[in-house]
Amino acid sequence: MVIHFIKGDEIMNLVTCVQETAKSKPTKTAYHFQGKDTTYAEFDQSVSMFATALQDLGIGKGDHVAFLLGNTPHFLISLYATMRIGATAIPVNPIYTPDEISYIIQNSDAKAVIALDMLLPLVEKAAGAFPTVEHYIICETTPETPAKIAALPEAVHAKIRPFSQLIASGKPGLEPVAVDDNETAIILYTSGTTGRPKGAMLTHGNIYSNARDVADYLSFSEDDRVVATLPVFHVFALTVVVNAPLVKGATILLVPRFSPTDVFNVVKENKATIFAGVPTMYNFLYQFPDGKAEDFDSVRIAISGGSSLPVSLLHDFEEKFDVRISEGYGLSEASPVTCFNPLDRDRIPGSIGTNIINVENKVVDELGNEVGPGEVGELIVRGPNVMKGYYKMPEETEATIRDGWLYTGDMARRDENGYFYIVDRKKDLVIVGGYNVYPREVEEVLFAHRDIVEAAVIGLPDPDFGESILAFVVLKDGLSQDEAQLLDYCNKRLAKYKVPKRIEFLDELPKNTTGKILRRSLKDVVTQ
Repeated sequence: MVIHFIKGDEIMNLVTCVQETAKSKPTKTAYHFQGKDTTYAEFDQSVSMFATALQDLGIGKGDHVAFLLGNTPHFLISLYATMRIGATAIPVNPIYTPDEISYIIQNSDAKAVIALDMLLPLVEKAAGAFPTVEHYIICETTPETPAKIAALPEAVHAKIRPFSQLIASGKPGLEPVAVDDNETAIILYTSGTTGRPKGAMLTHGNIYSNARDVADYLSFSEDDRVVATLPVFHVFALTVVVNAPLVKGATILLVPRFSPTDVFNVVKENKATIFAGVPTMYNFLYQFPDGKAEDFDSVRIAISGGSSLPVSLLHDFEEKFDVRISEGYGLSEASPVTCFNPLDRDRIPGSIGTNIINVENKVVDELGNEVGPGEVGELIVRGPNVMKGYYKMPEETEATIRDGWLYTGDMARRDENGYFYIVDRKKDLVIVGGYNVYPREVEEVLFAHRDIVEAAVIGLPDPDFGESILAFVVLKDGLSQDEAQLLDYCNKRLAKYKVPKRIEFLDELPKNTTGKILRRSLKDVVTQ
């Protein structure tokens, strides 16, 4: 069933929301970045100009455009321009390793790649590697970038387009290409238990409904100023600190990278009203020696997600900064938010809250039957925010979405008042600083080392990042390795947050009678 979101005679989506605000309140600030305000009228014009430039390159409805971008206006303009022409956006973490980036670009069938200039060396190597990619658009952030582009070999140079030149060549006033609510707007790659990322296809209806419903549930308004220091390519930030504010005509305060000093300065200078972060950020802000209560006195609500927030940290932060933290829950496949602690009722520490508007959560047993309050089962989700499936993975889609319900793989319980609690995360999943790390991803890299015969990875509590990666390896007979060498090997092949914090050497890994590695036994080894 396709749900249409209609306002008057117009079908609403994220693009039309921004366009409407640009017409009704053209001088309202859409985003603030490094001391400069950009109005909705200016933002909408930039989106239109970049969208027409993309069309001039031959990119149109249904084409895929990958982003290797961070928290800069380039991301906002690229995202809304891509959706404006009916193309599909594919945000990618720019700090991924070349192998990780290559897999996503190839698997996603990207026709164009928009990347930060810091990745120009990677683009130069990749220019002929992907048959589907016709254009590489480079976002200039330093004065030296144009000269570096000009110095590239002709074969590479022919495929590269500077962002600034493209946007300058575009035209204002482009009307959004008509799209159906069920057409794919974004593909977000989320790590899978097989070790290869899966592309969750989120439709225009998915991302608009979740942004709208989160904004309504948390009482966002046009007067809010929302700090965006979470990485905007991540689904939590994409909905909560980008799309939800834009749906309401609020202002985004873009912070290029997280640091307590930058966050406190942005909050104070711009009188921010909403802050969203992962538990790691809250810990760093709380531990920051110069942090004071008045640094957050304009913030009316702090939002936490990405991983479980320790209750002690929640209480400590609230006491120090005199601001309430509302913890929630989500996953990429649900655009992502399904639960949040409500603002108009009790906030329960340790809970992920209650159903947000238009979304239903349920705890079920192995047969799919709902269990009673207090009983533990799998959390499943239903609503207009649930993805339409995984890109080019019909079997995985069928296993994850059953009878309209998204099976999250997370174990949870519900109390008598409708508040949900995560009991255990997806099997074996480790969350480092809000980022998902599946052990198999790290194990695959370790297994590829010529001296390693077996490897297993688990997560351990970490005071700064929530969890950290601990690896166990078994070496081939007669061989030796030291920890530093293996960590250097991992650093070259994995994104930084996926690299083990520690590597332990064992003679053999604990297994059950079928040969399956017993991860819980490994945790026991650590505690001995």
